[in-house]
Amino acid sequence: MLRPRIIPCLLVHNKGLVKTSQFTDPTYVGDPLNAVRIFNEKEVDELIVLDIDATVKGHEPNFELIAQLAAECRMPLAYGGGVKSVKQVERIIGLGVEKVAISSAAIANPELIAEASRRVGSQSIAVVADVRSDEKGSYRVFTHNGTVQTTQTAQELARMVVEAGAGEFIINNIERDGIGSGYDLELVEQCRAACSLPITVLGGAGSLDDVKVLIERYPVIGGAAGSLFVFKGKYRAVLINYPDRVQKERLFFSSPD
Repeated sequence: MLRPRIIPCLLVHNKGLVKTSQFTDPTYVGDPLNAVRIFNEKEVDELIVLDIDATVKGHEPNFELIAQLAAECRMPLAYGGGVKSVKQVERIIGLGVEKVAISSAAIANPELIAEASRRVGSQSIAVVADVRSDEKGSYRVFTHNGTVQTTQTAQELARMVVEAGAGEFIINNIERDGIGSGYDLELVEQCRAACSLPITVLGGAGSLDDVKVLIERYPVIGGAAGSLFVFKGKYRAVLINYPDRVQKERLFFSSPD
């Protein structure tokens, strides 16, 4: 049986590592390469790096930074930000990245998902849905760092990415980003009902207990977090942290008595 993945997510802004709150107010917290080196030592399951500038500013992916990240990483690496073409996907995979995360371009053109999956394998293509809830209880998909609303709901996009041939679906609740109030389990429930792909959930983890709640309810879903793994303590000081092997076994993988 597949085990759940516990995944740090690093946000890159102006080439620096930042944290955000509801997709606003990026706060510099350090050098992403240094964070990767520390996460190597902590033997993380997987790492997601998202460039939050590239799509908004119309830039290509920062291939130099991607190459540096891939060279440092000793864990599977997923990269997203500014990806618009199959050629870019192939170049990123060629640099040593295991998985490419695509958002706005994939939503606008599902054929990009299909062609990229054919070229590099579906296991290397993830589609990201950044969502907000509306007054009717639906989750509306946004792009460009939450500034552009699409016509799709999270469930509609989930069904589309399955049909297009993606290998993974990443869902991120904008309203819970950086808040630490726990994952949105209703959002997860809706997406699970519409999507047969592996799902990774972002947005809301304020403690390892929040990750535990997610994994106990959905044992094969990936629990990702940003602030949880780069901040710690009463004053939220910058500190790269991640559960060690013993903690993970006790919290997430031990059998109930």
